[in-house]
Amino acid sequence: MKLRVFGWMVAVVLMASPALAKDYISGSWVLNVSKSKYGTGTPPKSQTTKLESTDSGLREIVDRVNADGTTTHWDLTVKYDGKEYAVVGDPSRDKVIVKKVDDRTLEVTNKKGGAVTTRMQIVVAPDGKTRTNTVKGTDANGKPFTSVMLFERK
Repeated sequence: MKLRVFGWMVAVVLMASPALAKDYISGSWVLNVSKSKYGTGTPPKSQTTKLESTDSGLREIVDRVNADGTTTHWDLTVKYDGKEYAVVGDPSRDKVIVKKVDDRTLEVTNKKGGAVTTRMQIVVAPDGKTRTNTVKGTDANGKPFTSVMLFERK
């Protein structure tokens, strides 16, 4: 009888483990412009991104002050199911696909007018204090570029 009870206790702990896993992605993140490297275009003056985990995906709320002082805002929710989701408010994309690689890594494909514009890998550092977005794409002249944006947890 004691062995059976112990077995059930182990099963309950194992089933609960995913629910207790640390959420590295969620949080408020501030772009460190001086530590970021832009392969094309003019970097923004500032950007704050709030990421919230959902049942099977992610909500992203972004407020950016562009280089010219104008502001950009978007709020979108996606699932990690490989499907396209509409993006409203971000002038560089109108569709996005997000895949979760592991607890600290996301792969993002951005599209505009049906064409892939950039692919991005988002990686949260093991200490959870910083997040790096590595963006690869092709600029308006057809030249490949890579940008690396460093975000710090707020």
